Amino acid sequence: MLKRRNFLATTLAAGAAGAMPAFAHKLEPYVIPEEYMPVEVKLRTKLEPGELHVDPNTFRLYWTLPDNRAIRYTVGVGKDDLYHAGEFYVGAKREWPSWTPTPEMIKRDPAAYEQFADGVPGGINNPLGSMALYLFTANKRDSYLRIHGTSQPRTIGRAVSNGCARLVNDQATELYHMVPLGTRVVLNPKNRKLENA
Repeated sequence: MLKRRNFLATTLAAGAAGAMPAFAHKLEPYVIPEEYMPVEVKLRTKLEPGELHVDPNTFRLYWTLPDNRAIRYTVGVGKDDLYHAGEFYVGAKREWPSWTPTPEMIKRDPAAYEQFADGVPGGINNPLGSMALYLFTANKRDSYLRIHGTSQPRTIGRAVSNGCARLVNDQATELYHMVPLGTRVVLNPKNRKLENA
């Protein structure tokens, strides 16, 4: 479990990936609020162990454990109508993944995304951060939704993304190593709140 509260991104971490101007940001220390740190909780909602559940109402992600317990993380979720509730499974996992905006993203905001139509290599300025879990549908198709890291920790606890759930990089790395391929993922609807003690 992560104990560190100070997440400092440095330009040295970019390595050979280089900076991507549209995603480059002032790299400075950011202290994660204590209430955003991972914590083990007792759930009042009955959930099977070994699953991921996202509650967009409280910006929480739960990695469920035996005895109706879970590790609770704080996440950023899809903004406005870009959050897509449903059931998925982890169909792939990537370390320092590359990223390509979907055609829908480019159509919705060409000024922001068209320049990246050929993709962005993995690295500190990549929108998917350090690690990513790729969510697939029941018929084995990539949903293009991800649970991923971010080097912009100030976006955690808000509705900011194009539909994915994001964690700070260190927490995404921790989750990546715990969650196996094939794990069930539930993106709960905005009108259903998970209850935890």
